[in-house]
Amino acid sequence: MIDLDTIQDARGRIAGHILSTPLVHSPTLSYICGVPVRLKLEHYQTTGSFKLRGATNAILKLTEAERACGVIAASTGNHGRALSHAAKAVGSRATICMSRLVPKNKVLEIRRLGADVQIIGSSHDEAQQEVDRLVAKNGFVRVPPFDHPDVVAGQGTIGLEIVEAMPDVATVLVPLSGGGLLAGIAAAVKGIRPRTRIIGITMERGAAMKASLDAGRPVQVKEFPSLADSLGGGVGLDNKVTFAMCRALVDDVVLLSESEIAGGIRYAYEKEREILEGAGAVGIAALLAGNIAGLRGPVAVVLSGRNIDMELHRRVINGDCDPFKEEV
Repeated sequence: MIDLDTIQDARGRIAGHILSTPLVHSPTLSYICGVPVRLKLEHYQTTGSFKLRGATNAILKLTEAERACGVIAASTGNHGRALSHAAKAVGSRATICMSRLVPKNKVLEIRRLGADVQIIGSSHDEAQQEVDRLVAKNGFVRVPPFDHPDVVAGQGTIGLEIVEAMPDVATVLVPLSGGGLLAGIAAAVKGIRPRTRIIGITMERGAAMKASLDAGRPVQVKEFPSLADSLGGGVGLDNKVTFAMCRALVDDVVLLSESEIAGGIRYAYEKEREILEGAGAVGIAALLAGNIAGLRGPVAVVLSGRNIDMELHRRVINGDCDPFKEEV
């Protein structure tokens, strides 16, 4: 379990390397929900997502010798971009393994940052197998996308900022994939306000953490194309950090259809004037769909990323509610 002191230490370490992002009032969502709603704009980070926090904390904790070995991770896109950015900043080199499900725009950005990109298989688990092989072969240092204490602590700094800006926060909505973001925020917020409800939001297609929590242990699920592509991938059958933290700290997990996620992307653009990827819009989508049982305010909604392919974004804005239906 990552505690509040560890997250506060991480905050001091990464200050100056990341943005302390705004938490802004949403008049329209507040009206719709009947309670105050504020949006945590994590998509404003330099690399377009919250992932820069955890990757930066992990990189800064490495020794010079470890940085010289080079770092490696499997990624659905945003962690790879963040890790490549953070590694480059300290003179290290990143290798990023991704499946064919990762959108091309995310792959291109990671390559632009100078990382060695490996496209392997059709699932995050297959990409992780390639990470394991390359670590054994080349001696790279693993910096996983979620199941790592330094990564979780870095993501938890978002929770500190939420409570400071919104001391009476009653509910926090957090995108959920492998659980690094959700676990970190939950540890930070509940460490200060134990009665605040922490709710994970994810897609119906391949919700690995939800399936694992329901089973009482980490399980594998089949991956499918989704508007919330950043939420794809498994939790790892040997999960050491995030599964236990989510089980202990998270109050509920909500699943969304593709059409509901599309509605969140569309609302963010039309009403909030924000461009979000599907994963970044799931909190908004859950509020619009009325999927949060017993909603109590004030509410903080984490907008986790903006790295959507702009042609896909145009399709969604123009009314396409499930661009991947023929691939499922």
